[in-house]
Amino acid sequence: MSKQDALAKKAEGNGFFKNKQYQQAIDKYSAAISLYDQDVTFFSNRSACYAALEQWEQAAEDGRQCVVVDKKFVKGYFRYALGLQNLNNLDGALEAVKRGLGIDSTNADLKKMSRELDEMIRMKKVESAIEAAEGHIKAGDYGKGYTTVDNALRLDPNNKSLAKLMEKVKPMHERAEKQRVNSLDPNERIKEEGDNKFKAADFEGAIKVYTRCIDGIRDKSSELCLKVFANRAACYKQLSNFDGTIGDCTAVLEYQPENVKALIRRAQAYEACERYKSSLQDVRAVLALGVENAGKQTYDLANGMQHRLNRVIAQLRG
Repeated sequence: MSKQDALAKKAEGNGFFKNKQYQQAIDKYSAAISLYDQDVTFFSNRSACYAALEQWEQAAEDGRQCVVVDKKFVKGYFRYALGLQNLNNLDGALEAVKRGLGIDSTNADLKKMSRELDEMIRMKKVESAIEAAEGHIKAGDYGKGYTTVDNALRLDPNNKSLAKLMEKVKPMHERAEKQRVNSLDPNERIKEEGDNKFKAADFEGAIKVYTRCIDGIRDKSSELCLKVFANRAACYKQLSNFDGTIGDCTAVLEYQPENVKALIRRAQAYEACERYKSSLQDVRAVLALGVENAGKQTYDLANGMQHRLNRVIAQLRG
């Protein structure tokens, strides 16, 4: 048996396909594949048959096999994506589409499917948000409910269900927020004022408020005061005030020597001030905490800094 025999089976399958006899066509394409499994059209045609029968798992698998045999076969990505789309694996389908468009950015079928999938994913997010918001409201967590609805409205501003939910949750959230703020002590209120300025990227304004808060706290080792020092350090870092960053991080580390954020911020500030040995010392302290305690992103950042600092220090010695 040869490739020619396999092509003959494919031709028979094509005849069945044209007559919409999809199962018979599948049998012929399967026979062709058993004789020769390196022709993408065998898998592609069989995938089309499975799609016509709405057997989406098989349709997706044959689409995937197309890509395995030939990564440049664009129709294979479409077949694969179509199967995944109908299996409700929208993210997987979109990934397949993107891979196909990476090979042929002008493909009309893939471009159309990309738009459809984007819309389906958007609507799925909105539906999930509505369900989550209703759960938050039922549980009395009006803050989360409000935030969830507000974020969802950015995805679908004209959604009537979301508008109705917002009308319900907004006054509840405002009442709860007012009660929460009234329950804070004066210094906590000042800190929150600084936090709001920080979120608005008003770093200079936040520094002034945080400074007022620190000045009003008698116990500089208190958890509240250390949080404010840490937040002010973040503001100084944003403004490239490295001396300020170092000072506030040092204030935190005096009482919390394993505070990862303070260590990495101070290390970055030391490096910016060309105090490389001090920076390396903080970086090593972060790495000594391990990935679990430092967090992977921070650990990787510290690891990269360590290599860079070692090179710089070695060059200066040389």
